[in-house]
Amino acid sequence: MPDIEENTDNEKNTTAPDAPSFFTEEEEPAPATTRLVKIKFRPAGRHYDFAAGSIPLTKGDRVVVETDRGRALGTVVTFPRHVADQDLPEGLKGVQRLAGADDLAMAANFNAKEEFSLRFCRERIAERKLAMKLVRAEYLFDGSKIIFYFTADGRIDFRELVKDLAHYFHTRIEMRQIGVRDEAKLIGGIGICGRELCCSSYLTEFAPVSVKMAKEQELALNPNKISGQCGRLLCCLAYEYETYCEMKKALPKCGRKVTVEGREGEVISQHILRQTVTVNFGPQQRIEMTPEEVEKGIMPQKLAVAGNAPPERPERSSGQTAPARPPERQSRDGRQQRQRPGGNPPETKQQPSQAAARPQGSGRQQPPSRPAPPVTPEVKTPVQPPQQQIKPVPEPAVEKKPGEQEVRRRRQRNRRRPPRKPGAPTTNESGE
Repeated sequence: MPDIEENTDNEKNTTAPDAPSFFTEEEEPAPATTRLVKIKFRPAGRHYDFAAGSIPLTKGDRVVVETDRGRALGTVVTFPRHVADQDLPEGLKGVQRLAGADDLAMAANFNAKEEFSLRFCRERIAERKLAMKLVRAEYLFDGSKIIFYFTADGRIDFRELVKDLAHYFHTRIEMRQIGVRDEAKLIGGIGICGRELCCSSYLTEFAPVSVKMAKEQELALNPNKISGQCGRLLCCLAYEYETYCEMKKALPKCGRKVTVEGREGEVISQHILRQTVTVNFGPQQRIEMTPEEVEKGIMPQKLAVAGNAPPERPERSSGQTAPARPPERQSRDGRQQRQRPGGNPPETKQQPSQAAARPQGSGRQQPPSRPAPPVTPEVKTPVQPPQQQIKPVPEPAVEKKPGEQEVRRRRQRNRRRPPRKPGAPTTNESGE
């Protein structure tokens, strides 16, 4: 018994030599996060961040949110995500609640009044003769404000117009001036590709577009072909710009001097999609080559065919001489006839041979057993008729029309004469 008690006391006093140390360290607290969702207010509108709180939300839900302009009805675009409080955007608003049946009915009621408000505002603009184009009228969710979007070249004094609208609708009125791109986004339409405009279907933000993008893609710099309905450059020019720039880096630049099998050439054009370049080795010696062939100096097989091709006919300038005429041939009747280029030669009358003209047997004409020798045509000199003396025929006398001066003199002469009485004898100018 004492031995057992002594062993137990030793076990109590002994400690484990390799005790883990992480039990004594304090754990760091997790950073505070906030649930955020992205919400849009139009089919292709911009996405805004809102605090979701503890409301269960999914993609596509209709919610009522608080904005700087008041309460609005929006659509959830993304699923909720947790974001650290230090990374939250400034001026963050929250989601109030999920939209119910009454909220949707109230929003549909005010949306139906937008068309009437738009017509009424256009009538007031025409009465006051304001240089502005009204695009759209938009009601807020609860009808507490009407926003009129318009375009104009400069600043417009619409204070009297706002008074007329506020007096008629009995609500707050806001006039907002927008650009031509925003106008196309609100109105919508069909592009030159035959599809709905990108800005009104899915494009949420406008990216800067320049003419350099059209040049890199080797497009025709025609304003009618590279401009959209808004009058600005097409937004789709920026879609493939980066791809064209990456593909163009692998091609030799235009103007580069290259040597292929001892022949010097120059790169004159690039074909980005085919990944080839056109090299000029001289007149009528242009060949399309790949970058590998240019770098290794290998001549393609089709270059020999292109080099032996017959040269094109050069255009005749004003200083060059005319081409030689086709040779003239002499017909059987002694007159010279010119052969038409590319046409049939003129028909000549052939004299029937004696064997073919001689009837045989019962009147039937049989072909000769052997061909008749060719008959040489006799050249007859045309007999000229005796020259007769031709008497000149006298030309009939042509009455000369009086000139302008003679007409004026006759008019002045008639004015000076006294009016002739009926039945009185006529007299000349001297009165005889």
